[in-house]
Amino acid sequence: MQPDVSSVPDVSFVPDVSFIIAAYNAEATLDRAIASAIAQKDVSVEIIVVDDKSRDATLDVARAYPQDIVRVVALPQNRGPGGARNAGLDVARGRWVAVLDSDDAVFPGRMAAMIARAERADAQIAVDNLQVVREDGVVEDAMFPRQYLEHLGEISLATYIAGNVVFESKFNLGYLKPIFQRRFLDENRLRYDEKLRIGEDYILFADALAKGGRCVVEPDIGYAYHVLSGSISRVLELHHVEAMREADAKFAQTHRMDEAALAAFARRGRSLRKAASFLAMVQHIKARSPFKAIRTALSDPAAVRHMGMPIAVRLRRVAAQFAVGVGR
Repeated sequence: MQPDVSSVPDVSFVPDVSFIIAAYNAEATLDRAIASAIAQKDVSVEIIVVDDKSRDATLDVARAYPQDIVRVVALPQNRGPGGARNAGLDVARGRWVAVLDSDDAVFPGRMAAMIARAERADAQIAVDNLQVVREDGVVEDAMFPRQYLEHLGEISLATYIAGNVVFESKFNLGYLKPIFQRRFLDENRLRYDEKLRIGEDYILFADALAKGGRCVVEPDIGYAYHVLSGSISRVLELHHVEAMREADAKFAQTHRMDEAALAAFARRGRSLRKAASFLAMVQHIKARSPFKAIRTALSDPAAVRHMGMPIAVRLRRVAAQFAVGVGR
């Protein structure tokens, strides 16, 4: 079944930016995201909301806007965040595309500043800083120190991979919310990996850099990142890590990397292996299988050291309790 696109666009109009909002059960926050996209200054925008077969009133919220303001794509079945964003990319007409999460928001001058910086540098990608907003509404510090982003200036493939070493990166660049030149994505056939429920943003960004895309950094804060409990991006499970490792293996087969990128890629690979071992141990502990947990720890002791002492202490305690039970 084809997605239901609720409006026929004026093909003669090419907006500066297409906002793609993939929405799943987002009735409580979708208005905020849409309003922030509408409020952009000094750029023309189109807003595409892709309803990923929500079970709440998300689709009704999106369709309440005039069709010339919000284009709605209703997917006939759930495709996950990557699939929903791909559906948005397939109908986008803007010179630039910006993914906006349905529970987040952007500040009014964001797109004008990012597009101007990218076009001055003849770059195909741009990123900026993020404002972290807690679930209770408390505004925290910027995600990245301004001086750090100013020093970066541009982000190479090696820098980006090194900034995505799981549980090790000082500043995790995976949280960045890039904008892409749409023509660059289309010409290089770049789309999200729909098999990934976590890490799909990383792979698309890395693919774009590996294809020769230049990424400039706007150090100002333009994106409001809302931390919500229960968000899939905050619940890392073993199958997520296994899917990420599979995607990385495909990436290595597809792209050539220079020495710096290869070194960073190897570090990331080791970190994913350790993360997989750690999460396997957690699963065994939850399943009350201490021998399996200990066997996993012994097969990859670096994972225990890497993840810190609490898990190691917990494993010892579980093992000791089990040993006492056997003695009885």
